[in-house]
Amino acid sequence: MLAATACRPQKTTENMEQEPTLKKTEVVIADGKFTPEALWALGRLGEYAVSPDGKTLAYTATWYDMEQNKGWTDLFVMPVSGGQAQQLTHFFKQCYNVVWEADGTLLFVSNHEGSAQIYRMQADGSNLQKCSNVEGDVEGFKLSPKGDMVLYTKSVKMIPQASDRYPDLDKTTGKIYDDLMYRHWDSWDEGERSHIFVASFAGGTVGAGTDIMDGEPFDSPLKPFGGMEEIAWNADGSAIAYTCLKLQGKEAAFSTNSDVYLYTLDTKQTVNLTAPNPGYDRCPTYSPDGQYMAWLSMPRAGFEADKERLMLLSLKDGQIRHLTENFDYNPSGLCWRADSKALYFTAGVKGTTQIYSLGLEEAAPTALTSGVHDYHSVALAGEELVGDRVSMLSPAEVYRISLADGAQQKITEINDALLAKVNMPTVRELYMTATDGKPLQSWLILPPNFDSAKQYPCLLFCEGGPQSPLTQFWSYRWNFAVMASQGYIILAPNRRGTTTFGQEWTDAISKDHGGQEMRDLLLAVDNVAKEPWVDANRLGAVGASYGGYTVNWLAGNHNKRFKAFISHCGIFHSEMEYYTTEEMFFDEWEMGGAPWDKANRVAQASFSHSPHEYVANWDTPIMIIHGGRDFRIPYTQGMAAFDAARMRGVEARFLFFPDESHWVLKPQNGLLWQREFFRWLDTYLKPPADK
Repeated sequence: MLAATACRPQKTTENMEQEPTLKKTEVVIADGKFTPEALWALGRLGEYAVSPDGKTLAYTATWYDMEQNKGWTDLFVMPVSGGQAQQLTHFFKQCYNVVWEADGTLLFVSNHEGSAQIYRMQADGSNLQKCSNVEGDVEGFKLSPKGDMVLYTKSVKMIPQASDRYPDLDKTTGKIYDDLMYRHWDSWDEGERSHIFVASFAGGTVGAGTDIMDGEPFDSPLKPFGGMEEIAWNADGSAIAYTCLKLQGKEAAFSTNSDVYLYTLDTKQTVNLTAPNPGYDRCPTYSPDGQYMAWLSMPRAGFEADKERLMLLSLKDGQIRHLTENFDYNPSGLCWRADSKALYFTAGVKGTTQIYSLGLEEAAPTALTSGVHDYHSVALAGEELVGDRVSMLSPAEVYRISLADGAQQKITEINDALLAKVNMPTVRELYMTATDGKPLQSWLILPPNFDSAKQYPCLLFCEGGPQSPLTQFWSYRWNFAVMASQGYIILAPNRRGTTTFGQEWTDAISKDHGGQEMRDLLLAVDNVAKEPWVDANRLGAVGASYGGYTVNWLAGNHNKRFKAFISHCGIFHSEMEYYTTEEMFFDEWEMGGAPWDKANRVAQASFSHSPHEYVANWDTPIMIIHGGRDFRIPYTQGMAAFDAARMRGVEARFLFFPDESHWVLKPQNGLLWQREFFRWLDTYLKPPADK
């Protein structure tokens, strides 16, 4: 249920001159302690792009003004070889989708003059030029290979709303729906769809756009997380390949059958390139020589966490090959080698995410990097690669990777000055033997200046998903470095269902929620609780989404192990979740069927593990957090869990954000989340002298 967030513009019609001046949040680092306030003072790497000659890196970074409760993004350039970064924009607005032209000129999208439009400037920041005047907001764009055309995406009103049907009721807030998918993740369906437009690009001016999806009530990229990686020009700029799920209503709610479509500019015809596959097909990318199209594909219909396959279409003879058949992990972020004979990509393997290469005639990929970190993406930089890298102890920065020996060199320094003042925790990797004899990997994060002669409270982190990677991620909410810096040991097991340990491990959780994954978690915490430096009387369990479901389930099944719980946006009543979520395919697959199908033993067994079935056993303080705009797991699930706890006489707290969704994104809400998180845990897990 967790997914990565795509970069999207923030719509605004505000006049910049009437706004208060924004400034970066400042923080005082006392005794080297990494605090939630320090976390929100960090700059956040956004996108990056390498110049055509491979020598210059352009990237965006975002900062927040806590007092004004706003953030903004600026554009920077620096040598790929390393050195001083130069800030090119000072808009105090949003800036994204960085693209280099062949002559070294920069293109990007900004909303500093109102709506989000495409702008152009020299790499030294001079000659700023507005290139587009698109009605509404440009959500993303790509330049054609020859630089003479541009495709861009924007929202188009496709489905009449109440005020359209009844013009005399133009102030009504009523919404009328006749089918499913009327809301998605954090937004009600307002009748708009993201469409692709193609236009000329000459002299720095975007011409009139043609909607290549005219009249179609579908989105490309896929909502809500798809980005421009789901759309591609072919090698000669004569066609556009794009990702789309061309279904509506109930069909769309129960399907993952997106496809890659090809629109040819001269004929204006669209064909489906991946029709036979019933699962996800997305992220097409063409080889530089124009002979191949690669894309990502999942074979099983209705399963969002199936094995991601790297597929290859020969444009010469139409043959399709599965390139990663001998690789039991998920490729992502495809990047062609300049000679079109190999691809680079990232993949999570055994708790970290590395960069791989795969020749078109090779049987299996080769790892180019190693280490305790995650790479999110990869790009060519002449004879080297660059990629953005994080770990549990460091936010994202751009690294240069040698193709000769895999050496990695950090080149951006967005947060070096602040982090130099911080005393960071330590991360260890643990392996245990699970109850069924299989190896179980966990991450252990120890507080700064860890002293094995002391005892510390310990938090069991329950991963979401349920099929998601528990790798070396850096989060601005579930941040292990901040948690450990407050004096907690963090135990994060890669329980059954997490990715990066092969598809069999991932598949094991489906239709077995509340089963083996709970045995994995309890075994891990029992083993760590035996260590002399863990206070077994001060254990807590925390998690969000499926991790919140896990916490709610543990609250009724932990047998006095834990002294405090925190459940963020977690499922409490599985049957009600089936009826009220929006991507119906998810629960249909995970539970094995519908709750009303009493003859379906698999489904009935799945629903019988719902956390609400164990409320009679709840006896431990629990904090519930939820967002009012969470349509993935509606906030009534959180209300029910909190109400149940209080009706049972269990100490409980409900932290509710009416304007947040499955995440907490606004600065002051994010800081409130952190402060309440630790206020709750400190109350029940720390001795009085340490609070």
